[in-house]
Amino acid sequence: MQCYVYRSSLRADTYLYLPEQDAFDDLPEGLLKLFGTPEFSLEFDLTPDRKLAQEDAAKVLDNLKTQGFHLQMPPAPGQPTAEELLARLANS
Repeated sequence: MQCYVYRSSLRADTYLYLPEQDAFDDLPEGLLKLFGTPEFSLEFDLTPDRKLAQEDAAKVLDNLKTQGFHLQMPPAPGQPTAEELLARLANS
């Protein structure tokens, strides 16, 4: 699967993976407000066995297929994980 990665203009080391280039229309309401302006970073072919620096490729692929995106945030003590942040957005 072709994958497009964007870095956050507001949060350091935060990235948004999309299955289509510039496909921001179907993202959850509020995500781009927290993410900021997406800055295109790279494009690559994502396979389940591909080695990624911070994420599990199979998890990223699953999120791309089920959610239409994958959010990567750096682990930070006391800060919500990407999954917790997305759950809060869904409930608001």
